[in-house]
Amino acid sequence: MTGTEVVAEANTIAQAFLNDHAPFDRFPRSLRDYFLDHVQLMDYSAGDVILEPGSGRVRHFYLIVSGGVAAERPGVGEEGVERFELEAGDNFPMAAMIGQRATRTFYRAATDVRCLRLPRPAFEHLLGESPAFRDYCMRGVSSLLDQVQRDIQQHAAGNLGGDSSLETALRGLMQSDPLTCAPEAAIHKAVRSMHEHEVGSILVTDTGRRAKGIFTLHDLRAVVADGVDLESPLSAVMTPDPLSLDADTYAFEAVVEMARHHIRHMVVTDDRGRLAGIVSERDIFALQRINLVHLTRAITAAGSVEALVRARSDVGALIDTMMAHGAGVEQITRIITLLNDRTVTRAIELSIEEQGDPGVPFTWIAFGSEGRSEQTRVTDQDNGILFDPGDEATETVRQRILPLAWHINQVLDRCGFTLCTGNVMASNPRLCLSFAEWEQTFREMVGSATPENLLNSTIYFDFRPIWGDLPAGDALHQRVADLAAGNSVFLHTLAGNCLAIRPPLGMFRDFSTEKDTDGVERIDLKVRGLTPFVDAARVLALQAGIAESNTPARYRALVSGGVLSAEDAGAFQRSFAFIQLLRMREHQRQAAAGESMNNRLDPDELNPMDRRILKEALREARRLQKKLEVRFQL
Repeated sequence: MTGTEVVAEANTIAQAFLNDHAPFDRFPRSLRDYFLDHVQLMDYSAGDVILEPGSGRVRHFYLIVSGGVAAERPGVGEEGVERFELEAGDNFPMAAMIGQRATRTFYRAATDVRCLRLPRPAFEHLLGESPAFRDYCMRGVSSLLDQVQRDIQQHAAGNLGGDSSLETALRGLMQSDPLTCAPEAAIHKAVRSMHEHEVGSILVTDTGRRAKGIFTLHDLRAVVADGVDLESPLSAVMTPDPLSLDADTYAFEAVVEMARHHIRHMVVTDDRGRLAGIVSERDIFALQRINLVHLTRAITAAGSVEALVRARSDVGALIDTMMAHGAGVEQITRIITLLNDRTVTRAIELSIEEQGDPGVPFTWIAFGSEGRSEQTRVTDQDNGILFDPGDEATETVRQRILPLAWHINQVLDRCGFTLCTGNVMASNPRLCLSFAEWEQTFREMVGSATPENLLNSTIYFDFRPIWGDLPAGDALHQRVADLAAGNSVFLHTLAGNCLAIRPPLGMFRDFSTEKDTDGVERIDLKVRGLTPFVDAARVLALQAGIAESNTPARYRALVSGGVLSAEDAGAFQRSFAFIQLLRMREHQRQAAAGESMNNRLDPDELNPMDRRILKEALREARRLQKKLEVRFQL
C-alpha cells in the first residue's frame, strides 16, 4: 500500500468514527477537517502496551476504532487494583489529558487494536472550539445522556407536530393576564365578567396581587344548586388558598399536581409570590396531548371494580405517550406512582363498600419498588397493613381485617398488580400488624443480621403509606430509620450484602451476560443493573437516618447531608435513570410485540450509543460499590 493509500485509508476510518460516535458527530465541518488533518491511525497487536503511568505527562488522546483494551489501575479491595475493558467507541486517558498529568492507568491491547491518536495540541484546540466536546470531557456519560434525551424529544416533536416537551416552563404556557377581582365582588358580577371574557375561572386577589382564592364554573354549579344569593361576596364561595407553582416550574409538575388534587387550573406566581398568570388543563394538554388528569379522575370515580379495571387499561397507552414525548424516567415513574396510588385507594374504597368497614383505623403500606415510587408497567404486589387495635385484642382486630385485605389483594390483581408469589401482601397475617408489632418486627431485623433478615430488609425498609392514617405510617417509617441508624453492626452487614450483586461488566467482553432458555445471552436490567444503585442508596440513607424511600430522592438527601458530593450523586442518579429507561423501553417493545414482559435485555440489540452509555452507567455502579467498600471497611 502506498503512502497516499495509507493516508486515504486513515482518512476514511477517521471520518467513519466521527459519523458514528458522539460527541464527535456534532463537530461542525471546520472542526471535522481539523480533526482529520491532525489525527493518526495506530495499530497494536494483542499484548502491546499502549500507555502506562511511567510514560510521563500524556501526549496523546486515544480513540478506539476496533478491538479491546485491557485497563488496570490502583483500586480498593483485596487485590488493590481495578480492572476494566475498553472497546470500540471508548477513549482514554481523558482525566489525565484534562489534568495535564501522567496517567494512573496501565493500558494494554487485549486483542489486536486499531486506534485514532490525537496529539495534545489538537485535543486542546478541539476542547476550546467545540462546546459539545468540552461538555463531554467535563461530564462524560452525563453529557451523552442529555444528548439522548434531546434526541428523543426532537424526534417526538417531529412526529407529533410542534414542541411536545414536558420540560416547557409554565411562563411559556400561562395566561399572563388572568381575570381577577377583589374578595368583596358580588358573585353575579364575577360570573358576568367570566362570561364576557369567555374564561372558566376568575382569581380573587388582594391589593398586593397575591391569589387569595379561585372561583370556577365548577364552583358556580354548586352555588346555583345550593341556592346561594348571587349578591353574596365571592370570598364566601371561592376556593381559598389555591395551589400555585413558580413560573419557572416545568409543565410536568403542573400535570402531576393537577392530577393529584383533582383541579383544572393552576395559579402561577413570580419569584416574590405575586400572581404571574394561570394555566388550565387545556393549556397543558394542548402542549402535551396527555390526558393524565382525565385518566386520574376515571380511576378515582370508578363506581365498580369492572370500571376500575377498564380505567386501568389506558395506563399503558399513557406511559407510551409519555415516553414518546421525551419525558424523563423520574417523571414517568412519578406518573405511574400517582396512577397506582389512585388505583390502590379506589380498590380499598370499593372493597370496604362491598365487604363492610372493619371498624378499626388502618393504613395501607407499600413495600419494595412501589414503596420507592419506582414501579414500571411490570409490577406485582408488595403491601401490608398497619392498624390501631385500640382497646381490643390485637389478634381479634387482625382476624377482622384479614378477609378485607384478601379482597383488596384480589381486586388489585384484577387491575394488573399480580399477586406476590412470595406472599408479601396485606392478607398475610405476618404483614397485617399493629404499630407495636411492626416496630418489634423491624427491631428484630436490625438486631439480627441473618440472611433472611437481610433479604427482608431490602423489601420492607423501602416503604411508604398510601391510604388511611398516613401520619401513623410516616411515624413508623421514621422509627425504622432511627432503629437502623443506631445499629452499626447491622449497617455494616447490610453494606456487605450490597456487594453480592455485582454490575454485569466482563473482563474480556464489555458485558457479563447469562444465557436464557432460548440460547440468547442477556442482562437482567433490574437485578444486575438497578439493584446496585438501589441497595447502596438504601444503606447510605439508613446510616444517615434519612427516612426517604425513593432512590433518586435518597441520593439528593445524601448530598444535603454531606454524605455524597453533588457530582457523585448526580452521576449515580443519571446512570440509574438510564438503566431504568432501557428497562422501560424494553417493556414497551415487549408489550407491542405481545410478549410476556420481563427485565432481560440482549445488549447486542442496543445501538452503539446506548451500549456505550450502559457500559458507563454500570461502571458508575461499580464505582459506587467501591465507595461502600471504603466507607464500611469491607
